[in-house]
Amino acid sequence: MRAALSLAALLIPLLGVAAPPLDYRVVARYPHDPHAFTQGLVWSHGRLFESTGGYGRSSLREVDLESGRVLRERLLPRRLFGEGLTLWKDVLVQLTWREGLGLIHGREDFALRATFALAGEGWGLAQNGRHWILSDGSAWLSILDPDTGATLRRVQVTDAGRPVERLNELEWIEGACWVNVWLTERILRIDPESGAVTGELDLAALWPKTQRPPDADVLNGIAWRADRRHLLVTGKRWPWLFELAL
Repeated sequence: MRAALSLAALLIPLLGVAAPPLDYRVVARYPHDPHAFTQGLVWSHGRLFESTGGYGRSSLREVDLESGRVLRERLLPRRLFGEGLTLWKDVLVQLTWREGLGLIHGREDFALRATFALAGEGWGLAQNGRHWILSDGSAWLSILDPDTGATLRRVQVTDAGRPVERLNELEWIEGACWVNVWLTERILRIDPESGAVTGELDLAALWPKTQRPPDADVLNGIAWRADRRHLLVTGKRWPWLFELAL
């Protein structure tokens, strides 16, 4: 798969064509808190963790997938707006939006263990086993040092040679970085070395906008269920979380 991704990443920008569409099948639909302004989603060994946003409403949660029930929750201070989330070893790393601050919580007790400085806004966060990967709403991904939170390098994301703006929630899946594009129903597969988009998942039909209540917001939240090789996705104030086979 790694070789195929690298070949696609090389050829797609040179040919000047958009990345190919990816197919999916819905295998399950689970209840989800319709008041949760979902910003980050993590699945690990049968456990679902979620970061929610909003000043005065931001939180870190553990959620029961089958029922949507919140098992544990830590509310963030009112001055912080929760954003992307990733699991790193035995801690959960959570971004804040405009506060220039990253939060490191214990996975088992949600206790705040440390903080680190963010240069610019925090949107999405993922990890590849060596580094943290951060989005800030632009067309760039930042590669961070997990020991210090410092930026090591930046990669511009392009589709057919054109920058892709508003990169948001991130997930690392089998050697590629997947990202949803804010204000769209698109999830992109990205080659992490070149930044080229190598595939696009169009989820507009997953929960059509014509069926949504006025307070339901955009698609946001990607988690990889490695045990089944399925994708978990939801949105801001969505009453559903979907499990997809790709």
